[in-house]
Amino acid sequence: MSLFLHCFPAALVIAATAVAATAADETESKPRPNFVIVLADDLGYGDLGCYGHKTIHTPNLNRFAKEGLRLTNCYASAANCSPSRCGLLTGRTPYRVGIHNWIPMFSPMHVRKREITVSTFLRQAGYATCQVGKWHLNGRFNLTGQPQPSDHGFDHWFSTQNNALPTHHNPDNFVRNGKPVGKLEGFSAQLVVDEAMNWLSEKRDKEKPFFLYVCFHEPHEPIASDKKYSQRYPDSGQRSRYDPTTSSLAAHHGNITQMDDAFGRLMRGLDDLELSENTMVLFTSDNGPAITRAHPHGSAGPLRDKKGAVYEGGIRVPGIIRWPGHTKPGQVSDEPVCGVDLLPTLCAATNIPVPADRVLDGASFLPIFSGHRVQRTTPLYWQFNVAHSKPKVAMRIGDWKILATLTGPAIKPYGDIRPEDQQSIHIVELDQFELYNLREEIGEMTDRAASEPQRLQAMSAALKKKYREVCRESPIWPAWTMRGYEGQRIREFVESLRTTSP
Repeated sequence: MSLFLHCFPAALVIAATAVAATAADETESKPRPNFVIVLADDLGYGDLGCYGHKTIHTPNLNRFAKEGLRLTNCYASAANCSPSRCGLLTGRTPYRVGIHNWIPMFSPMHVRKREITVSTFLRQAGYATCQVGKWHLNGRFNLTGQPQPSDHGFDHWFSTQNNALPTHHNPDNFVRNGKPVGKLEGFSAQLVVDEAMNWLSEKRDKEKPFFLYVCFHEPHEPIASDKKYSQRYPDSGQRSRYDPTTSSLAAHHGNITQMDDAFGRLMRGLDDLELSENTMVLFTSDNGPAITRAHPHGSAGPLRDKKGAVYEGGIRVPGIIRWPGHTKPGQVSDEPVCGVDLLPTLCAATNIPVPADRVLDGASFLPIFSGHRVQRTTPLYWQFNVAHSKPKVAMRIGDWKILATLTGPAIKPYGDIRPEDQQSIHIVELDQFELYNLREEIGEMTDRAASEPQRLQAMSAALKKKYREVCRESPIWPAWTMRGYEGQRIREFVESLRTTSP
């Protein structure tokens, strides 16, 4: 029996299966649930009061955590934004899909039409669907040549390609259903919730259940915070890069409070429309805190490192779920849950079969509502070849996490995908390994690779197998021919790697 299966005793697997089956039976006799997914941008594991922050005011999210289930082992699908969002919508580790890094405008990277998103599944099943806020899943946003939000299952969308520009205050780059909106007045979080509430109350088909995907820009740079939020925090001396009249600490902390206020308004809106009782709401973040020179105040709490690393600080994030009748007030779960689990979970909750023609990397997390384990057929996996951490690949099995470096020269962190990097992704191999027990030590400071040789051998073999499988599936983007490289020769080379046995 494999090491992975040892982590899930037969009794627990049977129990989890029974829970999932019971949940599926219940959905047949009740109205189909609504779903609201709320995604913060660069919010760290330690950035909320309900996750231990002593200073930042997040009363609405703290209340939300008391009303529902708080996850202590919630993971983003990747260590930065575009890959994480890709995993969340497709249920597939983003390197399979070809989203290797954050996507700048005009990049060839995008979530291809052949990928099936959770929004597409739900729309086909009769759901009304809406996306508001940051999209960040294509380089040709609102241009021809790449799928747009409407091509990935959204009836209504009010989106930006990446950041709200020129800042998150009075932005002028939002697009509504393919039409540029022009300059807006206000701060991004409030504008995003305004649109969400208008869709919920006025524009959606109220005969249908709904899926609402709310993507805040906060607290990503360029930070813009209303004075009524930033003034709640002391002047730290260091000036904000984006607002010299405010300290960087006050700007950052105020930005999170501003987002919390917008989130609270969204929750009150669900209450006012009498939608809360039959709605699953998930709040989470796309990756760990940025913690840059201009943005130094994000917190990963007790975790190691930050955004852009495959250590816990880069990928473990806040995660709170409220679903009346399923979650219990004040419930806490230590079970690992990841962004790639969303698609199989919502499919299970609505009796929609998951796609059988492609590999999914996630699993339904419905069992956690009854205190059971997630039934996984594949371990949780992260890959980020441009990570600033030495390890670039990681896998978690039970309480244990293995990380690996890659052979060859390191790729400096940057945006987009370069031709030489695409070739590197398909030929570099795993190299040095680190091993940590996350239950015993959340901070990943004691490498157990030398003291656990048998576990290291089994987990490194599993990691190598998964790594090769993912790399073989990863597409080659047309930047080769666009930038004058011998595209056909390199495609043939990569194809030969895919057809060799692992």
